[in-house]
Amino acid sequence: MSGLSINAVTKRFGDFNAVDDVSLAVPHGTFVCLLGPSGCGKTTLLRMIAGLEEPSAGTIALDGADITGVPTHKRNFGMVFQSLALFPHLSVGENISYALRIRGAPKEEQKKRVEELLALIDLPGFADRPVAKLSGGQRQRVAIARALALSPKLFLLDEPLSALDAKLRETMQVELRQLQQRLGITTIVVTHDQREAMTMADLVVVMGKGRILQAAPPIEIYRKPADAFVADFIGITNLLPAETDDAGRATVLGQAIAGLKLPAGTTKASLSVRPEDVRITAPGAGALTGTVNFVRDLGGTIETFVDVGGKTVISVATPRERPEVSVGQQVGLVLPPESCVVLKS
Repeated sequence: MSGLSINAVTKRFGDFNAVDDVSLAVPHGTFVCLLGPSGCGKTTLLRMIAGLEEPSAGTIALDGADITGVPTHKRNFGMVFQSLALFPHLSVGENISYALRIRGAPKEEQKKRVEELLALIDLPGFADRPVAKLSGGQRQRVAIARALALSPKLFLLDEPLSALDAKLRETMQVELRQLQQRLGITTIVVTHDQREAMTMADLVVVMGKGRILQAAPPIEIYRKPADAFVADFIGITNLLPAETDDAGRATVLGQAIAGLKLPAGTTKASLSVRPEDVRITAPGAGALTGTVNFVRDLGGTIETFVDVGGKTVISVATPRERPEVSVGQQVGLVLPPESCVVLKS
């Protein structure tokens, strides 16, 4: 198979399975985000791909060739660590050309490659600048350029943007994605930030307790989560109990919802409904009835928190659609049936 293939890979530390029977196929040129909470196994999986850890079971192949036992330095993979690991005593150019120098590349070739990469990361003329005098974003770019110096087959990044402030982080997310698209290089990034994954990835791999819970394009992960954990981890969602009443109608929190049906044979289920799909209206049949207990204006969006029988349901609207409600007011909540995802129990 063309691309990266991870086959039934497990990594044990004593009696603990950090990665548990993971399989994944990554086609050439794909941008993958390994996403999940701390301790879910995503960094351990990345380290096995890089050759920094050896699987306890299973195999890893690239373009059909088994690389499970191939040493890290022979895999020709580029890697950016969370700490960036730049050499503080070397200049920008010397950091970028380090791997080329170790391999004995001629100085002219090193210089040319450094200039190419500095242009690529939008830092032309920075070759002689000390690393210590760079900003956080500039250091990040230099670390990326250094990892790309040898034209790697695979580009691996372990939470590379976690140390940046929020605004710079968002800028770098877009820049990294655009860079990957220009180069067409297969890229795998470890992150715990769902916004980061949604911004950059072709394929989001959500992990939990060492296993892959769902692997799909970002919009599918968001709109059709596989279970409650994925739904709650990716963005904000309303997780609501639903069941079928004696009349065969689907009810949520004890109230019948117009047009909503549960799958045949299902009497109880859990629904995921995104806040932007919940519409506030006047109380009435076919909608949930509740009481507004909090309104938060974030500028670009307005969040309304509604208490429905002791359960908080969140509705999000734009300023143009702003509902005219106040705390203590009774309202109706319309849950469009097509936006209600029935989750696996």
